[in-house]
Amino acid sequence: MIVVPAVDIRGGKVVRLKGGELQDDHVYGSDPVAVARRWQDEGALRLHLVDLDAAISGQPQFDTLAEVIAAVTIPVEVGGGLRVLENAMRYRQRGVDRLIFGAAAIAAPGVVQEAVRRWPESVAVALDARDGKVAVAGGNEINRVEAADLASQVKAWAVKRIQYTDVVRDGGGAVGPNLPAMEALARSCGLRVTAAGGLSALDDVRRLRELEEWGVDEVVVGKALYEKRFTLAEAMEAAR
Repeated sequence: MIVVPAVDIRGGKVVRLKGGELQDDHVYGSDPVAVARRWQDEGALRLHLVDLDAAISGQPQFDTLAEVIAAVTIPVEVGGGLRVLENAMRYRQRGVDRLIFGAAAIAAPGVVQEAVRRWPESVAVALDARDGKVAVAGGNEINRVEAADLASQVKAWAVKRIQYTDVVRDGGGAVGPNLPAMEALARSCGLRVTAAGGLSALDDVRRLRELEEWGVDEVVVGKALYEKRFTLAEAMEAAR
């Protein structure tokens, strides 16, 4: 299992939202390029880049994200507001390794299906859930679709990876990941799973590692790294 630092960008700054709440964010840096380079220098094997402006207001920060992508040599995955194929194509042209679709899996399934057809190894679908139901629109609108059902649906489209986030715990910094829900989902869908949301201690990473046999092979970490609850090196060692 590998540890993937998150770089969430809003208004050109690196921030973290708590529980997906727009009014509850914290700025951790004014230079996303510098933050991305820092994680690469500390040994990150992959970078998780999120465009919060695109996700929240539909206003992509393409130039800002393109600068970050160009500044590092490790693989970069991009998510947040990917709803049209043209934006996905722009990121692929800039060298993005993985595209993460969220609400589009429900609102524009044809976009995700076409992306998988074009880049079968480079598409993932994010499942942001509250109480097992998929949440969209920045995590604030609850859809009636069960996360497990959506996972099965995207698997039928030949998607190979999902990213699972419990948005209630995401950015909370103290609760820990929703391991029972993550294990149940991983067992049922048979896809590769990127875990995200609620990691606050090295023990959380170690506990997630126990789910690797069910396909949980990546973990995205944000707030805990920025608030120095542990270092990236410590997290990578715990994941191993």
